Amino acid sequence: MPTNGDVRRVSEKGWVVIPQDLREKYGLQRGTAVRFVDYGGVMGIVPDLEDPIKHGFGMLKGRRLTQRLLDEHKKDRETES
Repeated sequence: MPTNGDVRRVSEKGWVVIPQDLREKYGLQRGTAVRFVDYGGVMGIVPDLEDPIKHGFGMLKGRRLTQRLLDEHKKDRETES
């Protein structure tokens, strides 16, 4: 059962229980470090990656991102001329 929008209460100690399906979806286990982020009126709970660069390495592999960016830059220059 989706818990998106579930209402949870903050305990006297400031604890909030993260629903099991969300813990599983985001790989949050006992001892996982999280960061609280203020997005200008909306608070997010984000897993704190020890090495975000290493974690993201290879995410865009095979997508030819650099070539696409160069092609778009070239089109922009041609349009401006």
